[in-house]
Amino acid sequence: MNLSNVNEYIEKFNKLIMNKESKFEEGNLKVGIDLGTANIVLAVVDEAGNPIAGASREAKVVKDGLVVDYVKAIDIVRELKAEVEDILGEDIKEAAVAIPPGTLKGNTKAIANVVESVGIEVINVVDEPTAAASVLKITDGAVVDVGGGTTGISVLKDGKVIYVADEPTGGTHMTLVLAGSYRLSFDEAENIKREAKREKEVFTVVKPVVEKMADIVKRHLSNYPVDKIYIVGGACSFSEFEDVFTKYIGTESVKPSMPLLVTPLGIALNCNRDGE
Repeated sequence: MNLSNVNEYIEKFNKLIMNKESKFEEGNLKVGIDLGTANIVLAVVDEAGNPIAGASREAKVVKDGLVVDYVKAIDIVRELKAEVEDILGEDIKEAAVAIPPGTLKGNTKAIANVVESVGIEVINVVDEPTAAASVLKITDGAVVDVGGGTTGISVLKDGKVIYVADEPTGGTHMTLVLAGSYRLSFDEAENIKREAKREKEVFTVVKPVVEKMADIVKRHLSNYPVDKIYIVGGACSFSEFEDVFTKYIGTESVKPSMPLLVTPLGIALNCNRDGE
């Protein structure tokens, strides 16, 4: 992985979201919709994989890969669809979605149903760490997607996924630890967790949760040794996060900038029908 190139790629997408602008000229759209625990992101790339538009909303409609507020999830996806269609001047007709590794078939269908309820055909479902690997452009190693509720792991060898796993423990658990430590409500603790100026203080409190995530990964990789671990997902945004993984697991661990946006872009890159 060329980290500089990956960071530049992600930053281009983030700029499109922030400025509500598009780089679309002509051709087919490839759309990815990521129903995350903390955010829902809609990403659009062109046929060459270049980011051309996107939108994001904070959301609490999914928990551990389960849609817990179906109506609200549909409302948010409909809003994102309308926003991006307005930016593009084009209708969004089909998309790919993602699921945590090991998600049950019924839960997968629920996620697809949310997207199809707003008039978008779901043409592919990919697991989250595998989607991230498409952005990182890696063929070997372990991709760890640290979400709001779970830590997902995909092991790749020669470009193929040979092992996937997913276990509870994610950003939500960090927030719960903060809430308990500071005697705050969940929402108050979540706000503190996101304050850049308090990052060092917060990370000291939540570090045991990060070590638990590292332990999960270490256990799952015990039979699948890798040379490098690639970390993505919004919950790993702390600057010292990958250092904890490297020290605890004993394997070099790296993460790109803006790790929250890696998986949505990867989902869009996998917006292909079976066999394409």
